[in-house]
Parts: sequence; C-alpha cells; structure tokens
Amino acid sequence: MAWTRKVLRVDLTNGTCKPEPLNMEWAQQYLGQRGLATKYFVAEVDPKVDPLSPANKLIMTTGPLTGTPASTGGRYSVVTKGALTGAIACSNSGGYFGAELKFAGWDMIIFEGKSPKPVYLSIENDKAELKDASHLWGKTTWQTEEGIKKAHQDPQVRICSIGRAGENGVMYACIVNDLHRAAGRSGVGTVMGSKNLKAVAVRGTLGVSGLKDAKAFIAAAAAGKKVLAENAVTGQGLPTYGTQVLMNVINEMGALPTRNHRDVQFEEARKISAEAMAEKRPTDGKSHLVTNAACFGCTIACGRISKIDETHFSVVNKPEYWGASGGLEYEAAWALGAANGVGDLEALQYANLICNEDGFDPISFGATVGAAMELYELGILKKEDIGMDAPFGSAKALCELAQMTAKGEGFGKILGLGSARMCEKYGKPELSMSVKKQEFPAYDSRGIQGMGLTYATSNRGACHLRSYTVASEVLGIPVKTDPLVTEGKAELVKAFQDATAVFDSAGLCIFTSFAWSLADIQPQIDAACEGGWTMEKLGEVGERIYNMERLFNNAAGFTAKDDDLPPRLKTEPAKTGPAKGLVNGIDKMRPEYYQVRGWDANGVPTKDTLGRLKL
Repeated sequence: MAWTRKVLRVDLTNGTCKPEPLNMEWAQQYLGQRGLATKYFVAEVDPKVDPLSPANKLIMTTGPLTGTPASTGGRYSVVTKGALTGAIACSNSGGYFGAELKFAGWDMIIFEGKSPKPVYLSIENDKAELKDASHLWGKTTWQTEEGIKKAHQDPQVRICSIGRAGENGVMYACIVNDLHRAAGRSGVGTVMGSKNLKAVAVRGTLGVSGLKDAKAFIAAAAAGKKVLAENAVTGQGLPTYGTQVLMNVINEMGALPTRNHRDVQFEEARKISAEAMAEKRPTDGKSHLVTNAACFGCTIACGRISKIDETHFSVVNKPEYWGASGGLEYEAAWALGAANGVGDLEALQYANLICNEDGFDPISFGATVGAAMELYELGILKKEDIGMDAPFGSAKALCELAQMTAKGEGFGKILGLGSARMCEKYGKPELSMSVKKQEFPAYDSRGIQGMGLTYATSNRGACHLRSYTVASEVLGIPVKTDPLVTEGKAELVKAFQDATAVFDSAGLCIFTSFAWSLADIQPQIDAACEGGWTMEKLGEVGERIYNMERLFNNAAGFTAKDDDLPPRLKTEPAKTGPAKGLVNGIDKMRPEYYQVRGWDANGVPTKDTLGRLKL
C-alpha cells in the first residue's frame, strides 16, 4: 500500500513522541495529505480554538503518492487553524522534505500542545525525539538548516523550520524547507512558532514499498510523465520560464493587480517578467536567472535559481546575498512588484530572499506593503509612522520594510499584522485586498471573473491554488471560457475546487493539472492504493473534502458574508485593457455557486448534500 499506515503523535507540552496506526477507514474516504490530515484535524480540534493557543494542533502530512516515482510526488502539507485567517489552513510545499518524511516511514506528524522551551523534532526512520533548540531560537531558516545539518553530521537530513517571522508572530509566517520552498500561506509558521517548535529534521532510508500493483503503477506513472512532457505548458513553458511566464500574459489581459488594485495593468511589467530574468544585465553581462530547478520526483522543473546583481543598492556590502538562491516565482514577483508599483527586478529578488530567509509569505507581505503605500499616498500614514517615505514605486522602501518585518522592528511590526488588521487599525478596512483576512494573489478578478468567485469561496481565504480558473479562462485548459463573463463560472469553480482537493490529497503538485485531468492520476492512485479508486470515487472524495473544510469554517463562525470581495472590485471598474469598464460580478455568481454546491442560501451544506457525501 502507498500509505505507511503510521502516524507520529508529538505532545509538545509533555515532550513525548508516540507512533499510532493510521485510520484506514478515513484513508478510504479522504485519500491522504490535505483530505486525510484535515479529517484528523476537524475530528480533534474545536473550531472556535484560538489559532495561537496550545489547544490548536499542527499536522505535517504526506500523500499516498508522495515519495513514489509519480511525477511531482514530493509534496507535503501543513494543516492547522490559520493564524492569519482563523479559518482552516492547508499549506502545501514542494522540495524534498515531504518525500524524506515518507522514506522515514510516516504518513503524518500531529503536533499537540506547546513546548515549555524551544525544541526541534528529530526523526531517523522510526526513531523520533524532541531536542533542545534554544541555540537556534532567533536564527533564520537558513542558519537553522545549516546548524542542524552540522549537529547531525549529515548533509542529507531534510529540514523544515520557521525563521524570526514565525517566532515574532508575523501573522503570515511560513514554514520553509530546503532553503526556498515553503508551506507559505495563512500563517502556518506563526502557529508553529506559538508552540515553541523551531524545526523538524528528517532522515529516512526505508523508501516507499508495498504499492498495490507495482507493475501497473510504473506503467501509469510513465504514461503520466509522457503527457506532461508533450504538453506546451508543463513540457516547455514552465521549464523554460517558470511561473513567471505569466507576468506579461496577465498584464496584457488587463488582470495584473497594480498599486493595491487601483489599476489592472502595470507599465513596468516587462521589467520584472520571466523574459527580463533571462536577459543579460548591462552592469555585469550576466543574467538574473542561473538555472531552473526541480523538486523531488518532478519532471517539470519550474523552479528558478537566481543570482542578484552585486552592485544593486540592496546588497552592496552584503556578500551573504551574492550567491545563487531561490528565484522569483510569479506570485512573489507580482506581490513585491506590481502590487506596489515597483519595477526593479533586483529589489524584488532581495525582498524575496528576505522572505525565504526569515520565513514569511511574500504574497501577503507584498500586498500589505501595497496597502501601506496607498495609506501613505492618502496622507493617513506619515513618514514618521513608517520611518521613511513610502510612495508607490519605491524599491528602497520595499527592501527596508522587508528587513523590518523580518526582524519585527518599527513599522515592520504593523506590516506583520497583514493588510486586513493594518487597514482596520488606520480606519480604512476597505483598502485591504483580501478575503477572510488573506491577501489576494496575482490575478485581478475584474479581468478574470472566475477568480473572484474562487477567492470569495476559498476555504483558506483568498487563494488561486484552490481553483485555478486561470487555466480555463486564460490558457484554455481543459476548455476555453470567456474571462469577462460570469455565466458558467459557478460550475467551473466547483469543478476546479473538487479536482484540486484530489491532487493535493494524492501528494502531487497542482501544476500537473495544466496537462493532467483526474483521468491521468486515477490509474496512478488506483495502482498504488488498495480500495478500488474509480473516477467516480475520486470525484466524490474531492467534493467531500471541500464540504468538510466548509463545515469547519461554518462552525468557526464564518458565514456567507465572508464569501465576498472588497468594495473596490465590485464598484471601481477596470480603467484599461480588455476588462475596461468591468467590475467583478460576485453577487451574481455566489448564489449560483451555492446552488451548484448543494448549499442553502446562507452557504451551509444541506442535509441532502451531507448525506450524499457521508459527512
């Protein structure tokens, strides 16, 4: 079987680590990773719990295909109640940590309580123990990883950790693994910090064994890899340009949120695009992009490894940032760039390095800076409040504010609250471009209507990875839909949300869905896992997971009122581009969506829906 059938339960309060069998009945209903860990979480945690109290739990989890030869089978997720949102959080990461956890023989780790002092969890196959991390507290994720590898005398140990942002209570702190991969959104790192848990270090040598039908699985995985290789997006676009391939495309569509969503096109988008990353710099004749990179088992290799211009103001006299490191992804480049009107590629790379090094989400950080810059331009925030001039377009302010947020100093403490809490503090809540207190990603929903419904109804707050309708509305995958109309978007969003829940729960990267449908992963799951995984069963699993998350949020106090967009997107029409004159039609789409979902007018799943899904 593709599950290890083992769960590690770590009681941080009492310092104990105990194995227990995986609930296989639940595995048949929820598959793994996002679905299965969320089932454990909602069964054990009061939805009203304060995210930062010891009573909240934090689960690190793999999927049944994690660590197998399936392409992109290296994912793991972190499930908790999000510090930023107060909603169910499931944050997904690539790199090598997830596969290593599986190789050590564990499906998931459940962290409970709060340690009286800073600790890290060390796992070597079936041996698990909590170790003192007092010497690592106050260190960055990079220093933590280096320190643990040195202490263990093992360069192959895989580590995920929090930086100073997670320790200092930045509300959108991440958990960073492999130096620049992250479980990035909703403040999962903040929850980890509240538990005095600094890191998890894993060394696994057991591999993955016991696939239901190894021969059929290898054949299905090979067929899947062929589909990825022959697809224009996964075989060419993403390997060559990474996710940054989208910058110019989305800008031309008039859907690139600019200057805190005041505008939908950025005049300097070209300067911060994938094409710009690949061009040679006039200063030293080298390009920003060094190479592409892949996570464990990935045949797409969309990752970017970049090298900053050593003469740039941000790194003069800072040689520690001169080496090659994790490069800009589209979301980060947008949030640090267009969202603030900053067109300086090297400044974006520097701010991104700070986010990686100290473990905070560049999307929420960049969008919060955008809101602060608007407050500054409106005269509500003054130079003395921020500690500097911070107009839209200031690369210098962006870099300094990143440093201040990482250290929890000065105005950085206010930025660490996130845009919703910050804008409320200054009497302008409507300037926070967020849903459920989580900031929008890089798509303006006036130009891509389906994304407005996606953001509004996402269980973890505004998110593109819960239903990437951009695939259909922009790229024509699997079918082309008109981005400027609301018709049919309710069905489209539901279909994407349910399918995404299956990809996430299998342990696969959502980027495979540019080429794969459920029909491509069904044979892989069915050959790996016992239990007869038909298309119908997978479809039902996806829908069950989405409704389970919704029920948790409803019990936590979220209502239909929270399935909404900021006034700006509903009342201020796009000024330029194809969407000129349009606002988002969320008020029309939401009731249609509730109906399609089998929810009542208040967004609560009906008895019939719950019965059908065995919830």
